[in-house]
Amino acid sequence: MSLGIKPLGARVLIKKEEPEEKTEGGIILTRAEKKEQPVAEVLAVGPGTEDEPMEVKVGDKIIFAQYSGTDIDYKGTTYSLINQSDVLAVLD
Repeated sequence: MSLGIKPLGARVLIKKEEPEEKTEGGIILTRAEKKEQPVAEVLAVGPGTEDEPMEVKVGDKIIFAQYSGTDIDYKGTTYSLINQSDVLAVLD
């Protein structure tokens, strides 16, 4: 599946998870109370570089450095393009 965005080098295209709308107890959160989680799904990866081979793959759920990358609005959807070095962990 091609999204029309192809990362270059050791970059990763991700879609961030949306912040929770309500708590486990059912309390609806206002915009100010929602905490953005640095969790995302990997949608595309670059080929890597000689110095930094790709360790993540399409479909991985990752935790990434919170203020990293560049947000991209493409065809009505917001994606983020980050360096692989900003990926902190892959979730099981």
